[in-house]
Amino acid sequence: MDLEIAGNSALVTASSSGLGKASAKALAREGVDVVINGRDEDRLAEAKTEVEAVATGDVVAQPGDLTEPDDVSTLVETTVDEFGGLDHLVTSAGGPPSGAFLETDDEDWEEAYELLVMSVVRLARAAEPHLREGDGGTIVNVTSRSVKEALDSLVLSNSVRMGVIGLEKTLSKEFAPEIRANAVLPGPHETSRIRELVNDAVERGEYDSYEEGLAEWAGNPLERIGDPMELGDTVAFLSSPKSGFINGTALPIDGGATGSNL
Repeated sequence: MDLEIAGNSALVTASSSGLGKASAKALAREGVDVVINGRDEDRLAEAKTEVEAVATGDVVAQPGDLTEPDDVSTLVETTVDEFGGLDHLVTSAGGPPSGAFLETDDEDWEEAYELLVMSVVRLARAAEPHLREGDGGTIVNVTSRSVKEALDSLVLSNSVRMGVIGLEKTLSKEFAPEIRANAVLPGPHETSRIRELVNDAVERGEYDSYEEGLAEWAGNPLERIGDPMELGDTVAFLSSPKSGFINGTALPIDGGATGSNL
């Protein structure tokens, strides 16, 4: 399916690895000019090579820390300067540390809020005038299925990410009709982080093989873990006019694992 976004421009944050990188690859494969981002410049350079391998448009790597307001501004400015505008914003960020409520202190909460919520606030604020200028600007927030169903030992993710969903729903009304805003709520996908965790568990003797360890993450009706590109392709679809009547939604991408009815 031609998503009709070739020649558009996009900024995808935290895209040097994981689901952010998958989102950037999916957009780049559709002919979108993409700015990718990460804090580790070596990893970012590797990601640029990987995204360019499937791209039919241009790929620019811009390092930056999403908790630094100046870095956030630079990301948006770089996209506009490089490509002459900004059509699509995809916000992604690394997850906060795991832990139970009584194991977290004020600093943990503040850091999680800066990373997960204020980064999106600043990105949306900086991107808004540019997104309005095109034929159909979009924002897609990559969050977690923890906003639908609280997960054990993930109090920061369970709590703080809810702020992104409230913001996304608000922007879907305040920025409309020129800009649509949606969110995706991923469950486990076979990212480099998951592979690292499983391999470590195999080395500790918890599993006999990588496949056995990976199966432990596949607690859903489809009985498998997600491919990151399945998430990326959904992000690309939500960024396209093919999803033109989808606005203000929060879409779980978890193989049906979430127990919530809504």
